[in-house]
Amino acid sequence: MGAYSIKDDVSTMSQSRSVRVAIIGSGPAGYTAAIYAARALLQPVLISGMQTGGQLTITTDVENYPGFADVIQGPWLMDQMRDQAAHVGTEFIDDVVVQADLQTRPFRLTLDSGEVIEAETVIIATGAQARWLGLPTEKTFQGFGVSACATCDGFFYRGKPVVVVGGGNTAVEEALFLTTFASKVTVVHRRNAFRAERILQERLFAHPKIEVIWDHEVDEVLGQTDPLGVTGVRIRHVDTGVATDVAADGVFIAIGHAPASELFRGQLDMTGSGYIHVKPGTASTDIEGVYAAGDVTDDVYRQAVTAAGMGCMAALEAARHLAQKDHHAAQAK
Repeated sequence: MGAYSIKDDVSTMSQSRSVRVAIIGSGPAGYTAAIYAARALLQPVLISGMQTGGQLTITTDVENYPGFADVIQGPWLMDQMRDQAAHVGTEFIDDVVVQADLQTRPFRLTLDSGEVIEAETVIIATGAQARWLGLPTEKTFQGFGVSACATCDGFFYRGKPVVVVGGGNTAVEEALFLTTFASKVTVVHRRNAFRAERILQERLFAHPKIEVIWDHEVDEVLGQTDPLGVTGVRIRHVDTGVATDVAADGVFIAIGHAPASELFRGQLDMTGSGYIHVKPGTASTDIEGVYAAGDVTDDVYRQAVTAAGMGCMAALEAARHLAQKDHHAAQAK
């Protein structure tokens, strides 16, 4: 999401309009919500955000999305979802929400362009972003050998050694993907066992290009400044403190994601790590008429298919809420 920017007095004259359903975010959750809301004739408006299509636009091979026997490409799948949402009547706004007021009715969403969307219901599908280690040297070499996306940057490490940091599904998947390009993949994990799915672990352990270093943390990213580039990592044993240098031309950080929920902090109930709480078995937040779907609320599964399912739930719940609202309004006449 874009950073909040305080508008000057001109903002009070910004264009505003009313919609029945506003969807924030454009990954599988957002697109699926748009499809269902449009089919319910609610004329949804979807605000794409900074990364149109979400995390799948930086994922190449997708082999676990139902309905496709062959491997498909993440960007292609997102294009198909967007086209379908447009076909059934979704309006797209390629902009960023910089302020959300969920305390008023209708809800007010201020876009970076200055436009204000007044929405009867809001579906939050803003997703999550990669976490970083927080090392000064990690930041120094971001884009120059340090990456959080193997599918984006793996191609640049053909025939070169790389390091993957992490122990969950993301780390194991990225390590396996990088074997297509790299000469060697070293996985550094601070524990003595992976949290990844068993089938992924079995593939990793069986791969001749992959070496795992257990019980170590990355202490520093090593590199050169002219030209700027990574030469390795310094890792430290979590118990003994003994440091070891591992040579590598690329370092891929795969330690999880942070939900893009800052815009709603203080307005919606969240976990300590920022995932939006929804009522069990629903996509409903603690504010009536506001729904959350996908990775912004899911810190367990984080799959395209579960995000799409939650997008469906959110749209159906929004449609039910609006139908009840319309019914009450009709009775009051």
